[in-house]
Amino acid sequence: MSAGRRGATWLVVATGVLLLLSACAAGANAEQSASGANFWWGLWHGVILPITFVVSLFTDTVSIYEVDNNGNWYDFGFVLGIALFSGPVIAGGRRR
Repeated sequence: MSAGRRGATWLVVATGVLLLLSACAAGANAEQSASGANFWWGLWHGVILPITFVVSLFTDTVSIYEVDNNGNWYDFGFVLGIALFSGPVIAGGRRR
């Protein structure tokens, strides 16, 4: 396979994966209880933050943070989710 064809194949696959992952972008949940999003939703929103951020650049209907949350537990889950995602990514770039 030529380098140009391999690059085009990689681009198509990467675009497909990005579109597939954008389906899990965070946003307001109309069916969520009145108490708001909890720790587990915060954790999930933190994990998918990089994807949600990219999607939020192109649309106004997706936000990266759920403002209707139940407070500190959501915030803790959100930060923990970010740390779980970014820690291995950053550490992978500095292998010994």
